[in-house]
Amino acid sequence: MQVVFKEALGQSGGMGGLSPRRRVFVVGVAVVVLVLGLVVTVRVVGGGASRAAGDRPGTVLLVPGYGGGTDGLRVLADRLRAAGRDAVVVDLPGDGTGDLAGQARALDRAADRALRGGAPSVDVVGHSAGGVVARLWVRERGGAGKARRIVTLGTPHRGVDLAAAGLALAPGACRRACQELAPGSALLRRLGDRAPGPVRWTSVWSERDETVPPASSPLAGAVDVDLQRVCADARTRHAELPSDPLVTGIVLRALGDAAPPAGFGPADCAALRVSS
Repeated sequence: MQVVFKEALGQSGGMGGLSPRRRVFVVGVAVVVLVLGLVVTVRVVGGGASRAAGDRPGTVLLVPGYGGGTDGLRVLADRLRAAGRDAVVVDLPGDGTGDLAGQARALDRAADRALRGGAPSVDVVGHSAGGVVARLWVRERGGAGKARRIVTLGTPHRGVDLAAAGLALAPGACRRACQELAPGSALLRRLGDRAPGPVRWTSVWSERDETVPPASSPLAGAVDVDLQRVCADARTRHAELPSDPLVTGIVLRALGDAAPPAGFGPADCAALRVSS
């Protein structure tokens, strides 16, 4: 760019032979080239500052579900720390019942704090509605440039019938997040049925989940994990997913140093169960 600018200004051959009008045109072109070059430079430098650095594991952000309960996630956070990972439970506004876009902003703030603190990247584990929050963050809040891997636990990617029933029978008690989790909601239609890239996704669920139907948790583009197909004797219910030793093992492997596995099966059952 410097060479083009110098030549346009005549430092490499002079502008003495050009008419005044021609000189104005050439200088104008040089200024445009310089400004465009600066804009591209700013975008590259600024964008690079916020992007995750390669595939190096960093802080794990744990996102609660509807209602904001954190007991199970704190058990998982302790296990992650025992395995050498930094783990933070994200504090959601409105106890996790407010609009999911506001929750995605809270996740984004937590990610920025981790990256400013020196984390090379962030991983996310979202329980229940927290997985929808993670999708919204990646798709609409710039999370794709910050997240490395994301695991969802019992997440209603296609919505949950309980929310639809609450909206129909007691609309005053169905808070904003409840409304947005009803099957066919405007938010779920906007998110679609595919995991947004380039983040690597893993979706884990239990056939014994009494809150989110197992059929709602598979996500196109993710590694889908049915717990009972890994360990047939798994009896994990919805609230138990974050603290279940089998789920912990799956999370650790999905967020590990190596490339995430293409799937989990019965041969992995014994090795995956983490001692509580």
